Amino acid sequence: MKHSAFSSVVLRALINGRNNCNRSGTAVATATVMPFMAAEMSRHCAGAGGLKRGFPCWKRMMASESLRSSVEANSTEKKEEEKKSEGNSLVASSYWGISRQKVTREDGTEWPWNCFMPWETYHSNLSIDLTKHHVPKNFLDKVAYRTVKLIRIPTDVFFKRQYGCRAMMLETVAAVPGMVGGMLLHLRSLRRFQHSGGWIKALLEEAENERMHLMTMVELVKPKWYERILVLVVQGVFFNAFFALYLLSPKLAHRVVGYLEEEAIHSYTEFLRDLESGAIENVPAPAIAIDYWRLPKDAKLKDVITVIRADEAHHRDVNHFASDIHFQGKELRDAPAPIGYH
Repeated sequence: MKHSAFSSVVLRALINGRNNCNRSGTAVATATVMPFMAAEMSRHCAGAGGLKRGFPCWKRMMASESLRSSVEANSTEKKEEEKKSEGNSLVASSYWGISRQKVTREDGTEWPWNCFMPWETYHSNLSIDLTKHHVPKNFLDKVAYRTVKLIRIPTDVFFKRQYGCRAMMLETVAAVPGMVGGMLLHLRSLRRFQHSGGWIKALLEEAENERMHLMTMVELVKPKWYERILVLVVQGVFFNAFFALYLLSPKLAHRVVGYLEEEAIHSYTEFLRDLESGAIENVPAPAIAIDYWRLPKDAKLKDVITVIRADEAHHRDVNHFASDIHFQGKELRDAPAPIGYH
């Protein structure tokens, strides 16, 4: 009891001395406290053991008070650092005014994706005609058709029936034309001070949709190192080739994309056949696909491939339609753009 009472007196004295606002105040407090501390320590420590016990007792008490003071100082410094870090983050956020609003799903759970928002999700049109085919009618049509058939040969040789890897490679190429076309139409609109008729948005939506196909496939098929190298080479060659082609002949460029989408429909149809036959395991759909296409929670890979194939059919129709507009001697802005599907 005496020890605890003495400790509380010492601690109170130290706190009162520390809280003085200037150096002279501290000196006065120290001068007042020190004799009192000495008297208390002498009375407390000289009891049973006399002077022999006094010095160890005094040393032990001072050590305990020093430890308590250091703990208090560390906790105070930690709180100040936390407040400072919180203040910095709040200042940065409020200064720029950039902060993500709270977004939730329909069931009230937090929205987990930054790459797309709930109002950008959609139900794919599964009733679209998958059998449509543009029969080559003129020289440019035949050039486009034969070019796509030639491109398919090395793809068939390299991937064979590995449709997961094949789809992943296909999407790295399929996401390029919409971005190139949208970019060039954007620049033309700026140069000529003209509206694009919505086609810039339509083509960029197509590119984004194809990219989401790729993000979904990457969740299912992890690319190997040599496939990553192949993607770099193919994308570098295809981007520059399609860029030059779109500058020279937009109608040929859109026709090529239309035929590429027809081949994509065929590839995904074969993918579905292997899923139905059991050659490929029908695993649960990735979470990103469930949210993006508004699929049921228990959706499977087959459901994902079905909606992707429907998207490809829509892109087929859009690009053949764009090519037909050019073949009629008109510009894309003269016809309504197919906005709102995605």
